[in-house]
Parts: sequence; structure tokens; C-alpha cells
Amino acid sequence: MDISAFAPDDDTPVFVISVAAELAGMHAQTLRQYDRLGLVTPSRTKGGGRRYSQRDVGLLREIQRLSQDEGVSLAGIARILELENQVTALRARVAELTDQVDALEAGAGRLTRVFSVSPTGDVYATRLGRRPRTDRSQALVVWSPPRH
Repeated sequence: MDISAFAPDDDTPVFVISVAAELAGMHAQTLRQYDRLGLVTPSRTKGGGRRYSQRDVGLLREIQRLSQDEGVSLAGIARILELENQVTALRARVAELTDQVDALEAGAGRLTRVFSVSPTGDVYATRLGRRPRTDRSQALVVWSPPRH
């Protein structure tokens, strides 16, 4: 049996509030206040008990550092956390779009669509090897992206 399959990851809620408070160097009441303010929202058991993950404990430590060492108010900390979450989401989106662009550039070597332009400036897309559907012109313009 592979015991590593049962190892909790950073997001697994395993710590009760007293243990999480001790790990973060705080009082349990502070954790309850942070939960009410939405700064750190732990998982809940069916009975309503709070369960904190390792990631939650790390976040509690960061909140404490910002508050005590940097003098940031709880409202300021909430805003910082919100902006950090936005940055994380934006980085993920940039990575996703970068992958899409890379895939498109990799496929640029095999042209699958061509475009034609009528004398009036209308643009028609068609598949490679087919003529555009128009009664006016048989002109065909093929564009290929520049190679770097």
C-alpha cells in the first residue's frame, strides 16, 4: 500500500481551531474574528466545527505579520488578500492564453483557412482548397503570419 496516497496536501482541512491557533501563534478568538471578517474561512464539519488547512495556517501567519510588523489594518489586509487572489487568477489566465497562442503558432505552419476580399472590401473566410462563395469576384488573397 502506498502511504503517500493518504498524505494530506496544503488544502486538506485537518486542524481544529485550538491547534491552528497554536500553529499560527494566535488566540483561538482571533481566528474566530478573522473568520467573521472573511479573512480566513476554514472548512466546517457537519457539526459546524472549524477545520483549518496548512494553507489556512500560513495565511493566518501572513495576516499576523502584516498586522504586527507592517502595521496594516484588518481592512487593509482584506484588500491586500483580495488583490493577491486577483493576481493569482490573472496569472493563471495569462498562462492559459499563452498556451493557446503557442498552440495556434504551432499550427500556423499548416494553413487551414484562407480569406478573400471582394472589390467592395467584404472579407470572406473559406477552407483551404475551396473557392469563396461570392457572385462578384474570384479574387483570392492568402495571408500568412510573418515568421520570426
